[in-house]
Amino acid sequence: MTNDGRRLRGLRSREAILEQAVGLASVEGLDGLSLGRLATATGTSKSGFFAHWRDKEQLQLDAVEWAARQWVEQVVAPALQAPAGVRRLFALHEARLRFYDEGVLPGGCFFFTVQAEFHDRPGAVRDRVARAMGEWQEFLRGQAAEAVALGELTEGVDVAQLAYEIDALGEMVVVHSRLHDGPASLVHARRAVLQRLRALCPDPALLPEN
Repeated sequence: MTNDGRRLRGLRSREAILEQAVGLASVEGLDGLSLGRLATATGTSKSGFFAHWRDKEQLQLDAVEWAARQWVEQVVAPALQAPAGVRRLFALHEARLRFYDEGVLPGGCFFFTVQAEFHDRPGAVRDRVARAMGEWQEFLRGQAAEAVALGELTEGVDVAQLAYEIDALGEMVVVHSRLHDGPASLVHARRAVLQRLRALCPDPALLPEN
């Protein structure tokens, strides 16, 4: 096998392991990752596994990176197809709800699980999780600010507050859909953000009525 072929096979093996790791961590947290369990789940020998990661912390850091990339590909990228402004802001919320509704991850949301796990544990993993979540909030604030600049949200809107509310309503679905309201939580979260945006939009016709 050529060097290129070996590298490609190694990359595929690494990606398969990270996909499994993120799925497991969405249920059990990053501390729940067992190197042996992941090796078995992906059909990777332990020696092959340790060729990718020198220790558990590096695996955890790479899992956060993989989860952040997955979020961009499956939530952010589809929403960017919507016109800039209030429609794109709502499209981001809908894409997030769709991600949860389709059961992409067995635990619903990787970041919901690991933020609770690492919020009071200083270190590299906590810092990377915090950065990923901060980037998401900053992105939401930027989209809200663009909607204001385009005249699609009223002037004076507190974009940081609005971004916080949208994020919180999306996050609530992770728990409520499993423990309390079931599918109704998706309906409530969608309707709450839609009504909030329509109330702030000078031209509500840009958004669905319900």
